[in-house]
Amino acid sequence: MDITKLDRGQITYIGTGLCVLLTLHFSVKLLLQHLYHWKNPKEQKAIVVIILMAPLYAIVSYVGLVDFWGSKAFFTFLESIKECYEAFVIAKFLSLLYSYLNISISKNIVPDSIKGREIHHSFPMTLFQPHSVRLEHRTLKLLKNWTWQFVMIRPACSLLMILLQMLGAYPSWVSWTFTIILNVSVSLALYSLVVFYHVFQKELAPHKPLAKFLCIKGIVFFCFWQGIVLKILVEMGVIRSHHFWLDVERIQEAYQNMLVCIEMVIFSFIQQYAYAVTPYLAAAGSKSESDKKKE
Repeated sequence: MDITKLDRGQITYIGTGLCVLLTLHFSVKLLLQHLYHWKNPKEQKAIVVIILMAPLYAIVSYVGLVDFWGSKAFFTFLESIKECYEAFVIAKFLSLLYSYLNISISKNIVPDSIKGREIHHSFPMTLFQPHSVRLEHRTLKLLKNWTWQFVMIRPACSLLMILLQMLGAYPSWVSWTFTIILNVSVSLALYSLVVFYHVFQKELAPHKPLAKFLCIKGIVFFCFWQGIVLKILVEMGVIRSHHFWLDVERIQEAYQNMLVCIEMVIFSFIQQYAYAVTPYLAAAGSKSESDKKKE
């Protein structure tokens, strides 16, 4: 195949397709490692859900890029799949941190060693919460609710957006309203994770929580804010269509999908370090040694 004879569209499809394959390679490799060394189901179930985020984003974005002439409702549906899964991942990440610390909200289990610890809120949360609160079951439940509200709001907004587009009642101000609501919702969810990390930074250090959190936050913020930037560039006329038959919103969607396909390669590679199977290999090794001693 002579690459010089390919047009820009064909090069884009081939390039992004290779990016999707690379993302799948890294993600499936890590996934199989965890499945093969399945030593802690409670933790590894959450890790598997998080690992699948990058390939899902890559595949959905590539489908949206290839089906360039799909309806606006279809594009919104594809974005909703990614973003609803994103909300689920954020919730599973919090449950993973709870698991590391042996916390169970449903069973009212909070280790005595962490009870009473101070949590410091920053602006603008100090408008609704005291600046300092003591850690207890109620406080942890509140942090969990702040995370799970995004899991509820994201699908609800997605459904409304699809319905309004199908009905042809989706002006620009409605789009920006949903953007603001979702921005506030995801910011609150991520804020609760940041607060939790700062409070238990010392206890969580062996589990590399910062690297794990940055993988999720990176995917969420890259996709969300680059979508906002592209939307602003469209409004400013920087991104525009040079053909009367080509909608500028489709060009915006194409740019977004192309960038996501490229970025997921980077994040799936970083996950090899952040969610490495090494801790579970060590667990397996210690178990085998203890078995030998018993014999």
